[in-house]
Amino acid sequence: MDAINARKTFEFINNIRSVNPETDQIYHFDEAEQKRILNESPWKKDPHYFTHVKISAVALIKMVRHKVYSLEPLPCWIPSYEYMVQYITKIKEVGRLENAIGWYHSHPGYGCWLSGIDVGTQMENQKFQDPFVAVVIDPNRTVSAGKVEIGAFRTYPENYKPPDDGPSEYQTIPLSKIEDFGVHCKQYYPLEISHFKSTLDTQLLDQLWNKYWVNTLSQSPLLSNREYAARQMSDLAEKLQMTATMATRAGPGFGPMVPSAQFPKDKKKKQEESQLSKITRDSNKISVEATHGLISQVLKNILFTTNLHQKDNGSALDGGQLHDADTTLPPVSSSAQ
Repeated sequence: MDAINARKTFEFINNIRSVNPETDQIYHFDEAEQKRILNESPWKKDPHYFTHVKISAVALIKMVRHKVYSLEPLPCWIPSYEYMVQYITKIKEVGRLENAIGWYHSHPGYGCWLSGIDVGTQMENQKFQDPFVAVVIDPNRTVSAGKVEIGAFRTYPENYKPPDDGPSEYQTIPLSKIEDFGVHCKQYYPLEISHFKSTLDTQLLDQLWNKYWVNTLSQSPLLSNREYAARQMSDLAEKLQMTATMATRAGPGFGPMVPSAQFPKDKKKKQEESQLSKITRDSNKISVEATHGLISQVLKNILFTTNLHQKDNGSALDGGQLHDADTTLPPVSSSAQ
């Protein structure tokens, strides 16, 4: 493996596409077109107007590493709305003409969705500075899965009732977060995400991988993410215990065991997936991630710690264990909102 192959692997796993290298048209700003779109504001008439968001590869890496310096910090309390309005006004006075079109934060270990606080923040942002998007990234799951765990969302207007599309696609939510997830899950919708790289992005990625690609050999997701793995197992045990308790109380013939806060109580024609089936999915996910981490370690052991019986001038050359701790990147900084 070398730097080029490591970068190409990252781009393939996260489906990063190159824009036209001759024009980099995605970065061209048409002020007249921007004013026209803002005046028309078609998203006010159609709550589902926005369906897709594009994120650059460099921005993706910055968010995963929590090393973003090309943005404004956002306070996590109600006065932040006033702060954002003042910031957007003041920043243009110092010559920075970029339009703020969204915000991001992390959910370390509990998936990409919007909590009650997130929904309130996003609603206010859409009121005062639309178009605006909320991006959530999970650095812990990114390390475990080897693929960036990211989501983009838009909230519905107040008093808007979205169409009932039945159960949404299942995702693993810790037991401590299920209630917060279920109460607000009908107040927003996800957007499709695609990743791109420009000519400059390609040059920056090459420099990053030339410097850091070797760290993939010296790091192990089993070690760097062991606290997250332990929390997953603990959460799985709590869910199993809760399911067993519900089964005991309900007796034989009980229906799907679903926490009341996670789904509405109204009767639906489409049957919800049972709680036990969801726990099985969570268990499979943990097993697959642990197996992938173990396979990675076994391959490294074969490559770097197996004795090499290679004769050189009548002597045997023994392979040594890889020690590259000095070049290891610092662990991913993950902070909840």
